[in-house]
Amino acid sequence: MKDLKNKVVYITGGTKGIGFGVAKTLLNKGMRVAISGRTKGSVDKALKEFNNDSVLGIVSDVSKMEDEKKAVSKIVDTWGQLDAVLANAGVGNFAPVDEMSEKDWHQMIDTNLNGAFHTLKASVEQLKKSKGYYITLASLAGTNFFANGAGYNASKFGVVGFTQAAMLDLRKYDIKVSTIMPGSVASHFNNHEPDESDAWKIQPEDIGELVLDLLKMNPRTLPSKIEVRPTRPDKK
Repeated sequence: MKDLKNKVVYITGGTKGIGFGVAKTLLNKGMRVAISGRTKGSVDKALKEFNNDSVLGIVSDVSKMEDEKKAVSKIVDTWGQLDAVLANAGVGNFAPVDEMSEKDWHQMIDTNLNGAFHTLKASVEQLKKSKGYYITLASLAGTNFFANGAGYNASKFGVVGFTQAAMLDLRKYDIKVSTIMPGSVASHFNNHEPDESDAWKIQPEDIGELVLDLLKMNPRTLPSKIEVRPTRPDKK
């Protein structure tokens, strides 16, 4: 996209952490940004922090297809278009596989993997019209397995495979599809509260700059899978 001014992007899970940071970056470039969260309280809080007329807040649970369809309809009703989507909403529950509950397993699959599908399915016709961009926020856990990560690994391995296959399906429509796979990020993931000790990690605004680079890249070139990690590990 040569000119991002007034282009419309939808960011799921955009009320805090990575999604919030990406939203700020894209707003600063003149884009109109729709963010979603699961609760009205979280959405209202984020809107108050943004304090920007170019932000649209939507209550949507990505694990529910109807919620995502309504979210996309609200965006199009408000701004008449949808140019880019970041499927960012995600959760993590970590335990040995023999101790993991069905509830925790299904929450990760329903949010991280099914959510990415619901968001794309709900938005794909609009992205065909705009020849837009669909991006998933996966993880290095989408290729690197670890103990206590069976459910999270399963969801993120799935997101990576889903996104890469969707890229092959959709490029004939001039829809660009990429997955971003970060390592350690200073975010609220897994109930973490970022502080000064997270300075060595990737920052949400760094992911924002990466999304910006993807959107502005010459359309003949597609970085379909991007791994990104902290330059140096934490010094303890």
